[in-house]
Amino acid sequence: MREFTARRRLRVYFTGVGGQGTLTATALLAGAAMAAGLDVVAGEVHGMAQRGGVVESVLLLGGWRSPRLDFGEADVLLGFEPLETLRGLPYLRHGGAVFSSSDPLPPVGVSLGQARYPQLAVIEEKTRQIAGLCKFLPCREVGLAAGSAQSGNTALLGLACAAGALPFGTDALERAVKNFLPSRIQEANLKALALGAAA
Repeated sequence: MREFTARRRLRVYFTGVGGQGTLTATALLAGAAMAAGLDVVAGEVHGMAQRGGVVESVLLLGGWRSPRLDFGEADVLLGFEPLETLRGLPYLRHGGAVFSSSDPLPPVGVSLGQARYPQLAVIEEKTRQIAGLCKFLPCREVGLAAGSAQSGNTALLGLACAAGALPFGTDALERAVKNFLPSRIQEANLKALALGAAA
């Protein structure tokens, strides 16, 4: 992971579904990056989706001028839902890093029986064919252990940071949690961050 740790110019792609806190995670990581003295450009690939709809965003660190991200350009993919991780793989450069939740949140078509959800083993196999580093974490389980299912996203950020995929340490994420999240949810998110980093 020295390849990622040494790089301060990164393109990060986030994907999940509405209601998971994908955009909150993007803002949290942006805050941590700014506090670490990095130039930050962020943007939504799709507008904020209704609960259950796809949400995608990008975070460009280190001097990019536009929030645009094309296929094959992301250095890091953060997937908060496994199927959306699979769908987002075209954005990842070959050899990039993927950090994904392993907890499925089936889309409406699957819930209605109109489509089938792929097995996690299949998603992992396809991800490993492209990614140089690939980590899956049961984010909902970790979040519940920390005190809030939604804090599982912070655990995934902690995992990515501890793995060296981001150009700052978990201490920057801790400060961002304290500075940017409401006080009532800080404790759970700090616990989730520690659990994710330990994973």
